[in-house]
Amino acid sequence: MSQPDYRDEGPGEKPLDPAAERIQAKLKRLLFGSSLVMIAGFIAVFAAILYKINTNNGSAADAQFAATVAVGAEADVLQATLSEGLLLVLVREGSRTSLLRFDPVTGKELGRTDFVAR
Repeated sequence: MSQPDYRDEGPGEKPLDPAAERIQAKLKRLLFGSSLVMIAGFIAVFAAILYKINTNNGSAADAQFAATVAVGAEADVLQATLSEGLLLVLVREGSRTSLLRFDPVTGKELGRTDFVAR
């Protein structure tokens, strides 16, 4: 019984009654509508991806940076990144780790956060 019997289907098949034809037409419309919604969703996602890729406020290569930044004589730079117009530098001075915030154009230190163990 797991194998369906298709012997009765084919060119000699009986026509559907009007109620079954209405249901079949309704299902075809629903399938068409849901397919359109799915395609519109894919288009929206790809449009958003392309928009994000193509809208760039400028790259770090185009920006002007200070020639030197003072981090301290004993400081080891662990990491540096540019974020929201600030140059963030993670340094280790002896046993102390600090996050330094600089203006990337002038090189002036704007702030310092020291990390301490508790």
